[in-house]
Amino acid sequence: MHYTEAIYLLVRADNGTGDEMTKKEFFKAVSNDQEDVIQIFLDALSTVNVDYCIIGGLAVNAYAEPVVSLDLDIVVAINDIGTACKAVKDHFKIERFTHSINFSSNKSDLRIQLQIDQRYQKFIARATIHSVLGYEMKVAIIEDVLQGKIWAYSDEQRRKSKRQKDLSDIIRLIETYPHLVDHLPDSIRKIAE
Repeated sequence: MHYTEAIYLLVRADNGTGDEMTKKEFFKAVSNDQEDVIQIFLDALSTVNVDYCIIGGLAVNAYAEPVVSLDLDIVVAINDIGTACKAVKDHFKIERFTHSINFSSNKSDLRIQLQIDQRYQKFIARATIHSVLGYEMKVAIIEDVLQGKIWAYSDEQRRKSKRQKDLSDIIRLIETYPHLVDHLPDSIRKIAE
């Protein structure tokens, strides 16, 4: 049993029944969801046939011991970015930045970040469906998740705290799948081993 799964068993639903929380209920409670923003976002993409994949820390959770993150990092086909934004505009505040488009809701602490860096585009075709904290979603394959974390950790423009989280995610992946250490650049391998 994973540590996070044990937490689910210790936390009881707040509905007065004493029933155990599901993973989804737990995640919604942690992110202060007043509505299911992840499901709303995924359903909107599905409705307009926008293909996507999850990357980042929640993607790491598909392959390693799960940890809670209030960030959902996602990639959509570059030609579908406008369609995706239009599909979710009624539910989310949209902010555009150089390398991302961020979606937020006043009904949740969750932050959704759509990566527009071209390097991530090839991840979409290889992604597969996984259950992540109770949500069925397309997640980048493990090698792609690791590569994205390597890129993020190697970006010296990122805040040190973010880079440390990326390194932690890299270590979580190679602890679970030791063969992945062969994919690490020497500079990261020395730190991670």
